[in-house]
Amino acid sequence: MTKYFLTVPHDSAEEPTMATMDPAELEAALAAVGEFNAALEESGALLFAGGLYPPSTAKTVDVSTGEPRVLDEPFVEAPAYVGGFWLIEVADEAAAVEWTIRAATALQGRIEVRALQEVSDA
Repeated sequence: MTKYFLTVPHDSAEEPTMATMDPAELEAALAAVGEFNAALEESGALLFAGGLYPPSTAKTVDVSTGEPRVLDEPFVEAPAYVGGFWLIEVADEAAAVEWTIRAATALQGRIEVRALQEVSDA
């Protein structure tokens, strides 16, 4: 079994949050994601899921100079950012892609999927 990270990209210019969404759209999105999460959980594939606040709320801790500095900024400026994610464990990439299709369908948008690197037993 391999672990996969499914990420929900957002446009950095918009920085949407649940508080800024249209209430009807939010309700529909939460219902669709709730159904998706229930299916993931029922299958045993769901390890963890969550939504993130936008980069403007981020703090970056930098110890590269030997002294800790806490910066009120994301570690990188980018045109898009991860707004939410799922961590799943499934048999193979094909199964991960199938779950990703279902996630993208629930959110009517794009979802990225990547396998987690794992240390080999060798």
